[in-house]
Amino acid sequence: MLFLATLFAAEASGIYNVRDYGAKGDGTTLDSPAINKAIEAAATAGGGEIYFPAGTYLSGSIRLKSDIHLNLSAGCVILAAPAEMKAYDESESFGGFPEYQDGGHTYFHNSLIWAEGAENVSITGHGMIDGKGLTKKDTERAGNVQGGSIGTGDKAIALKQCRNITIRDITIYRGGHFAIIATGCELGTIDNVTIDTNRDGIDIDCCKYLSVSNCRVNTPSDDALVLKSSYALKKPVVCEHISITNCHITGYKLGTLLSGEYIPEKVNWVCGRFKLGTESNGGYRDITLSNCTFNYSSGLAFETVDRGVMENISVSNVTLNHVHHYPIYITTGCRNRGPKEDTHLSSARDIKISNVVANDCDSLCSIIVTGMKDEPIRNVSLSNIQINYRGGGQPLADPRAYREQGTNYPEPRFAGPTPAYGLYARHVDGLRVDGLIVSCAKPDNRPVVVLDDVRHATVRASEAESKPIAEAEVVAYDCADIRVLE
Repeated sequence: MLFLATLFAAEASGIYNVRDYGAKGDGTTLDSPAINKAIEAAATAGGGEIYFPAGTYLSGSIRLKSDIHLNLSAGCVILAAPAEMKAYDESESFGGFPEYQDGGHTYFHNSLIWAEGAENVSITGHGMIDGKGLTKKDTERAGNVQGGSIGTGDKAIALKQCRNITIRDITIYRGGHFAIIATGCELGTIDNVTIDTNRDGIDIDCCKYLSVSNCRVNTPSDDALVLKSSYALKKPVVCEHISITNCHITGYKLGTLLSGEYIPEKVNWVCGRFKLGTESNGGYRDITLSNCTFNYSSGLAFETVDRGVMENISVSNVTLNHVHHYPIYITTGCRNRGPKEDTHLSSARDIKISNVVANDCDSLCSIIVTGMKDEPIRNVSLSNIQINYRGGGQPLADPRAYREQGTNYPEPRFAGPTPAYGLYARHVDGLRVDGLIVSCAKPDNRPVVVLDDVRHATVRASEAESKPIAEAEVVAYDCADIRVLE
């Protein structure tokens, strides 16, 4: 009778304590059946708060539903169960449709916390999600496309085609393939979240009207904040109206952001990084990044290589320190992971990057802006950018032989050193550089600026090694209407 009275009280208050539904919180009992029972009870009553008191809740898949709020109180840990417990939901069917995107973007149900088609869902509180039992790698599937249907949990939080979502104040440690992935979601906020994880931090795919603010994301082995537009919804969908502000991106060794040790990870495939791409079937529109800091990470990457658009991109007030590989990278290409009958080209236009300071940058690459010969990048503005490189670069034997993006995977380190140490641009129509300041810790013998097949460019009030960039220091190949102004 006492148990029933407790449940009736929960329904009356709208607060459902998972312990009232059998969760132990002892770190050894599998608590996800009890947690899901509490969610079902709340959903049946029209919604409510699922309350996790302090404790460690060993868990497999937790199935979020509409109008459900997970409240992870201080001292609460949701601990991902090991694979051998077989506690995760099976991956859903993709319906025989070609899997152009990686498996991590294809399957959602095999996650620690997941929702599909839900409205008004939230995960908040000062507790932690520890993805200890999550895998962080895909397995190979037919067609040489990575798959995520592997029978174990591989993401901490996975939301697909949800509306009005909120994730706030929580901490995620060891988030698996993705700590947070939102695909096809609309209207959402991710705020004041701390992530210290072994692969991607936050992936926003085919979404609209989402904001990410005040977050700390440490990803020593992969990307930190990523916008994508994959074929996960079986059609190209633009990722648009996304705002990211006041975030801190780092590439420290796993766990050392949370421990406060802050030990830099060695240069890896990629550390940290804000990126658009690589999956880019729909592209990106109306994206802002502002007031963010990066430390021991890769830089800023803007890529559309799967026939999507990339337009109306604004970046401002960013600092980067100890930068791997490159500081700023803008590219289009024709990797074309998607239906073969789609034959149009990727395109990019109206990109503005301003007020960026980058120190101790790898001298492998300058700022890179590269389009395609038949579809140049249009209207790029770079203003008030100050970069300090390590230096030591040597001139390329043939600067024009620098690898075209084409069908290659768009990672600059595979292309080798850029022809310039300050700025390299190719296949661009409309480039404005205003207030670029470049310095090197030791001499770099490459040109400061190299332009190849660039039309309508202005380089104004810029300097390298404390001297104004003269017209003679801008090397141009097959260009037209190039102006170097003091």
